[in-house]
Amino acid sequence: MSYFRLQKSPQQHEEEVLQEIQLDLTTSEMPPKKKSRVSEKTAKPVKEDDFAKETVGSKRKANGTTGSPEYCHWLMKSEPESRFENGIDMKFGIEDLKSLPDQTSCWDGVRNYQARNFMRQMKEGQLAFFYHSNCKEPGIAGVMKIRKEAYVDHTQFDKKDAHFDASSKPDNPKWSMVDVHYQRMTKRFIPLSELKKYHQKHSSKGGPLKDMALFTRARLSVQPLTTEEFDFVLSLEDEEPL
Repeated sequence: MSYFRLQKSPQQHEEEVLQEIQLDLTTSEMPPKKKSRVSEKTAKPVKEDDFAKETVGSKRKANGTTGSPEYCHWLMKSEPESRFENGIDMKFGIEDLKSLPDQTSCWDGVRNYQARNFMRQMKEGQLAFFYHSNCKEPGIAGVMKIRKEAYVDHTQFDKKDAHFDASSKPDNPKWSMVDVHYQRMTKRFIPLSELKKYHQKHSSKGGPLKDMALFTRARLSVQPLTTEEFDFVLSLEDEEPL
C-alpha cells in the first residue's frame, strides 16, 4: 500500500479504468488518495483450492470445528523504500500514510489468495500493525485502524497499474482491498530481529509468539494476529530492546 500513480486526480484515474473495462465497478465511492502499494509478486502463488485445504486444517486446529477462526488484529506489510516496478514506485511507508488527506489509504495490490481472504475477514475498527518490509531493517513501525471493510480492488483492471491482473474479470473480480487509517507510530521501532528472538524463545519454552504468522507464514503480506500476540508485541514498545 504504499504504495505515484496519482499524478492525476483519483476521479480521472478511475474514469480511465472504467472506460477501458466499460463497467461500473459498483463501488459507492472512490478509494482514498494514495500511492502505489506493496507488490505480492515475491510471494509464492497460491491456488484457491490450496487455500481452501489449508483453511480447513487451520479451522480444526483453532477450535476443533469447521467454523472459521475469528481474528480481530492484523499485521500488514508495505515497502518504505523506493522500488520501481513497471515504472511505478512501490514505496509506501507509515510516514506516507500519515501524510495523506485524512491519513487514510486503500490497501490495494494484494495478489495472494490467503492474504486476500484475511483482508475479507477484517472488520471496521479493528487494529493492524504497519510493518515495514523489503527494506534494510524490517519491522513494526506503527498502528493503523481498518476504516472500510473489503471491496473491489480497482487496480486489477488497470492495464497501466503494476498490479494489473489480466485473468481477473469485472463480472467476477478476484482481488479485494480495505481502507486503513493511521493511528500512531509505535513508541519505538520494533525490528524483525527482535521479534524473531522472542519467537524462538517462545517456541522452545512457551509464550505468545510461538505460532506467530510472521514466522510460520512469513511470505504473506497480510497476516492475522491473536489478541495475545498483538498485546505482547505492542507491550514491547515500552521495553528496552532485547
